[in-house]
Amino acid sequence: MKLHKLDDYRWEVPKTGNMNTCGRIYSNEAMIKAVKQEEAYQQVANVACLPGILGASLGMPDIHWGYGFPIGGVAAFDLDSGVISPGGVGYDINCGVRLAASSLSIKDIKNRLEDLANALYRNIPCGVGSTGSLRLSKKDEKTVLREGSRWAVTQGFGEDTDITHTEDSGCMKNADPSELSDRALERGLRQLGTLGAGNHFIEVGRVETIYNKTVADRFGLFEGQVTLMIHSGSRGLGHQVCDDFLALMTKHSKRLGFDLPDRQLSCAMIKSDEGERYFNAMACAANYAWTNRQILLHRARKVFYEVFGIGPRDLSMNLVYDVCHNIAKKEEHIVDGIKRVVCVHRKGATRSFPPGHPSICDEYRDIGQPILIPGDMGTASYVLVGTQKAMEETFGSTSHGAGRVLSRKAAKKTSRGRAIHRELEDKGIFVRWTGKTTLAEEMPEAYKDISKVVEVVHNAGISEKVAKLKPLVVIKG
Repeated sequence: MKLHKLDDYRWEVPKTGNMNTCGRIYSNEAMIKAVKQEEAYQQVANVACLPGILGASLGMPDIHWGYGFPIGGVAAFDLDSGVISPGGVGYDINCGVRLAASSLSIKDIKNRLEDLANALYRNIPCGVGSTGSLRLSKKDEKTVLREGSRWAVTQGFGEDTDITHTEDSGCMKNADPSELSDRALERGLRQLGTLGAGNHFIEVGRVETIYNKTVADRFGLFEGQVTLMIHSGSRGLGHQVCDDFLALMTKHSKRLGFDLPDRQLSCAMIKSDEGERYFNAMACAANYAWTNRQILLHRARKVFYEVFGIGPRDLSMNLVYDVCHNIAKKEEHIVDGIKRVVCVHRKGATRSFPPGHPSICDEYRDIGQPILIPGDMGTASYVLVGTQKAMEETFGSTSHGAGRVLSRKAAKKTSRGRAIHRELEDKGIFVRWTGKTTLAEEMPEAYKDISKVVEVVHNAGISEKVAKLKPLVVIKG
């Protein structure tokens, strides 16, 4: 399959065979080579074969091979004739990022970075299968699944402004805990308030560059400022929800009357019983993830209080925003000139809603939705803002991160004989980790250049740069 270059930042996957529409990938000359080599564009084409797809099957510049859908994939479907697919959401349902901005400057903490790294690692459970001190009753767990972030705040884990600065106020209202298996509920009882493993992290950083001062001021960002970024999701509960419904839909898909180009794209019609059940179960996992990140933020704030001997008023660790990047949402979009509600799958992609959008909290509505795009632990992360062009071209979507260029196996091989933590420390970055192979698998070279990814979405106009953050302390699972 030959990709057609549309302009410097967009490439078309032509409509062929059983495709119902074309594909479109946002990239540049350098990064598109990796897409071609890995053949991730084939997954973009596969998604385009699904019934009821609207617009193009999309790939963001961090695109790479995933389960069914590519990671960095976006697709919208008609509610009546379209499908919903667990592969279009991913195993870590509502894996997402939240950014908090403090009143501290780099000069206030530069001599205590190692102490801060040790304290965060000591007080925040991380790693594969990690469990925390928070023990939920089965009744409380179901309340979490229905209420999301609000439950955490009512229990003393945060503030009301944390809720308003979270996508969808930290709760999908359609959540139905009765759709979850006993195994999913069991896995969720002891993992709330834990980081997890893999690419999940807690990162203390500093604002290195401001690109748009007007928007940065509204987000509460200034150069030299100390920030906190958290990347985590729905832990074992979300993974189990995905597993359970993939098994269900694999059987169900055989009865749909059309051939799937890939069995990993197992799906159900959105308005079918199976489709509605998955959507409501997925919402539970999404609410669990928002609650999880809320508790992680609360615990990180407490670490700052203890390490620096200050209180909430002096720290002012305010949540800028929380965005998710593994989710399916029913949203209003204009398709072929008609406003309609569609189901948007974002897998390894995040929202990019423009100024004036009703889903944005009052404080930011006139300037656009904050967007958080983290890079690898050795380079940088970015804050951007949503645009109208994203609404017109990508169903209000943009990139979610840098995107892998090396598999975990290849990264371990490449890093053999190196001390990654020493290399990072030489850059002034203190890292703490749990898994034996975590740093090797997550080494900076395993990811695309985050600055190049961000330049694509910025120059393509589907999100606009606001600020660049540089890491100081990184906690990995």
